[in-house]
Amino acid sequence: MLVTLEGLDGSGKTTCVEALEASTAVPEGTVFTREPTGSWYGDAVRRSIRDDDADPLAELFLYTADHADHIANTIEPALDGGQAVISDRYSDSRYAYQGATLDGRFDDPVAFVQDVHEPWTRPPDATLYLDVDPETATQRSGAANKFETVDYLERVRENYERLIEEEPDRFHRIDASKSADAVVETVIDTVDSLVRG
Repeated sequence: MLVTLEGLDGSGKTTCVEALEASTAVPEGTVFTREPTGSWYGDAVRRSIRDDDADPLAELFLYTADHADHIANTIEPALDGGQAVISDRYSDSRYAYQGATLDGRFDDPVAFVQDVHEPWTRPPDATLYLDVDPETATQRSGAANKFETVDYLERVRENYERLIEEEPDRFHRIDASKSADAVVETVIDTVDSLVRG
């Protein structure tokens, strides 16, 4: 089973993944991973995030290359071996974030990004969406890069809402405006029911 955690920067995804790693709620041998990855593809993505002049379309394909490598070298081998996988960000981040970045460049940028991925990506079995308003997200994250402005995150959040409407059975909305402890508890309980249920 592939479970992904999604949400705006500052929603608490990474904190929740760290809590899951320390929890007994997941089966032994669960693979924890993230996007961007630690590969050289992921390093290229992180460099582009720091570059305010990076072309959004070129950036999309950096993310896509990292995602393809992630599937080939981490996701599929783990799933083929019978292991559960939990990923801090995955393809939905691309649809939401790059869909917002490419706004105005394509008639429907979210659909464009989905079409790039659809023939080869491995869709998640379940996605926990940590929902928080953009103002809170930017305060928590410190707005450290070009993807963390309130206006931009409003568009990203709208894209996440669209994805949830398209696949309501896959998404599990978590109110990430609550205390960190409450959010972590809800995430652990949800993941426990998904992977053991």
